Amino acid sequence: MLPRFCNFLRRHPSLDMARAIGPHLHHFHYASPATRFPLSPSISSPLLRHNEPSGKKKKIQPFVVSMGGHSHREYRKVRRRAPKSKEKQLELCADICIEEDLPDDPEIFNIAEMLRLNVPTAMKLAFDGLKGSGYKTRDTAISDVGEFQSVELSVLLCNDVFIRQLNKEWRGEDHATDVLSMSQHVPGLKLPILMLGDIVISVETAARQAEERGHTLLDEIRILMVHGLLHLLGFDHEISEEAEVEMEKQEELLLKSLDWKGKGLIKSAYDIVTNSNSHQDCSDDRKQEGSLRFYKPKFSYIFCDMDGTLLNSRSQISSATAKALREASSSGVKIVIATGKARPAVIDIFKMVDLAGKDGIVSEFSPGVFLQACLYSLESKVPLIAFSEGRCLTLFHDPLVDSLHTVYHEPKAEIMPSVEHLLASADIQKMIFMDTAQRVANTLRPHWSDATRGRATVVQAVPDMLEIVPLGTSKGNGVKVLLDHLGVTANEIMAIGDGENDIEMLELASLGIALSNGSERTKAVASVIGLSNDEDGVADAIYRYAF
Repeated sequence: MLPRFCNFLRRHPSLDMARAIGPHLHHFHYASPATRFPLSPSISSPLLRHNEPSGKKKKIQPFVVSMGGHSHREYRKVRRRAPKSKEKQLELCADICIEEDLPDDPEIFNIAEMLRLNVPTAMKLAFDGLKGSGYKTRDTAISDVGEFQSVELSVLLCNDVFIRQLNKEWRGEDHATDVLSMSQHVPGLKLPILMLGDIVISVETAARQAEERGHTLLDEIRILMVHGLLHLLGFDHEISEEAEVEMEKQEELLLKSLDWKGKGLIKSAYDIVTNSNSHQDCSDDRKQEGSLRFYKPKFSYIFCDMDGTLLNSRSQISSATAKALREASSSGVKIVIATGKARPAVIDIFKMVDLAGKDGIVSEFSPGVFLQACLYSLESKVPLIAFSEGRCLTLFHDPLVDSLHTVYHEPKAEIMPSVEHLLASADIQKMIFMDTAQRVANTLRPHWSDATRGRATVVQAVPDMLEIVPLGTSKGNGVKVLLDHLGVTANEIMAIGDGENDIEMLELASLGIALSNGSERTKAVASVIGLSNDEDGVADAIYRYAF
């Protein structure tokens, strides 16, 4: 049997023969031998992980399908003498492939397994429908499949990125579509094998359409497969209204014969034309919400700051950001919160979006960078908060101190009677002065930068707070310690932040993203500048860069 193509020519544009007959698959393999049975075409349909080394390909045992009653029995490799029959037998060889960038998702594997049985059945019924058909618009280059010994077809499941690249290379259209049909048939070429072609289906787009149309992902992919098959058999709804009507009719008849749920693709597209168009208007590389399960993560860890980054200007995690975090976490990415906030405050914030606890993003035992320690005494009347594990300590009451609890969700500050009591109460991890942004920039920062030189470090996360931390203490160092503990390299992490105390963390990461609301110094060192925290910058970064 001739070798089949099972990968697209995007990696081998120099294959002139393949280009001459249109876009094809280029990774060669041999279809499993098909076994002949009288009155019933036999099936060869291995399930392959696309583009893996031959030793790692996953093949599924062939089945024999009885086209009359749609029943099946497992094929055992036992020699038997075929009963005598005058009827010509036709072998239907269907390869079901999964593009390598799709993750090992059980639902995708189950769908591929169903297609292994469904595709040959659909092929048989579609071929039968060609006999005596009176369609005026169908290209009749393929009419009588009885002149061939076997028919070969491949179905490739992929994501939007892959199918979008195919559209761009072969059709000059820079957007994703739900299905592409790529013919391999060369009219007039006398071969015993009809190489029908390849059907490429984006499971990401299919999943969106299935949700909109109210049926399962399996049924949507079945509908797309039938639509693609009819294109390979000469139907083309795009050439005229009459052609559209004829293809829609054949599509509906075939789906009805197969007893599959849902309308044909043409009819369904009319029903939700507005929603369908909105999905194809996306011209950037941002993944769609709800689609991360169809992509492999680029990073093992995402380190993320909180104030000014994960939290919006109302000190909340938006629903869109919570959804992105949940999707990324479900796809195997570890979310690590790198913040100067006390752990109880972080947990309380994540509880509001149901992401705290054992199965959430943070818990009492989750890894995190809760850092910045400083032993320092208070010598001015500017409000000061000392952080000690889960406690906040201060020397006098002030509305700014109260805002740390009411706005930023930190523990309510305890008023200490003196500096000595404050320093003796616990080990201090960091201290924060609170004042107007102007006074912090023009008065407090210059003074304390000079006063603590050589003994401590002054940093800013937000404009109206000045943090004093021990020398050598930073998020970057905290991240390094955590990475060493976890045995993770910097190449495996993406980091997102906005403040000056995020600079080392962003520089350390393989991809450092500063949100647009961040400080100029932070944006200057970032690999990418993202949207602001009020524009769901963290969610956008996850959908755009993490997968």
